[in-house]
Amino acid sequence: MIDIAMVEDDTELAEVLTQYLKKFNMNVTNYEEPFLALSALKINKYDLVILDLTLPGMDGLDVCKEILANHDLPIIISSARSDITDKVTALQMGADDYLPKPYDPRELEVRIKTILRRYSTPTKDEQLPTKHFALDDEKKEITKDGDFIKLTAAEYEVLSLLLRREGFVVSRDDIFENSDLLNSDYDNVGSLAVIINRIRHKIEDNPKEPKYLHTIRGMGYKLVQ
Repeated sequence: MIDIAMVEDDTELAEVLTQYLKKFNMNVTNYEEPFLALSALKINKYDLVILDLTLPGMDGLDVCKEILANHDLPIIISSARSDITDKVTALQMGADDYLPKPYDPRELEVRIKTILRRYSTPTKDEQLPTKHFALDDEKKEITKDGDFIKLTAAEYEVLSLLLRREGFVVSRDDIFENSDLLNSDYDNVGSLAVIINRIRHKIEDNPKEPKYLHTIRGMGYKLVQ
């Protein structure tokens, strides 16, 4: 669930946006008063702020400045103010985006997702999880920890598909539909099980207790690393 703080004194608009974004797993809490919003940000954890500029008691640009000074949060300015100076000032201060009203809620949803993807991208200094397997489709090669895995054509087709869908369950029907070799030579579940078993012997430390290639009963197979 994505938690969003909205600072908007137009309650009707806030309700429309709240209900729309809810469909995309986004929980919006609206604050009509900027001072209440600033207090809430000190207590609650949010992923993003949607900020109007025309607010009671405090100018939106001042609210933006206050948020940026005290919180590491992306901010989307949502404003009916048409002065280009406001837009330039907000972006120069550090706001991530400026959306002039009126706008389609779908555009707001897309911009939220785009900004959050950018914020979630690991920096060079962050430790990335180790990937044991690497797929080179051009060379038709798969390596584990840098070592080449000797595979038959059918084994390569199955393992490469599982790697492309890493972390997701791939059904047996899916494997057959995406494999030319299995459709022609191994078109039965028993033969697929044999291929899976051979792959396990080549990639697992203990094929009887697989760490990477798992059978999901009644559903198919899943590769994790």
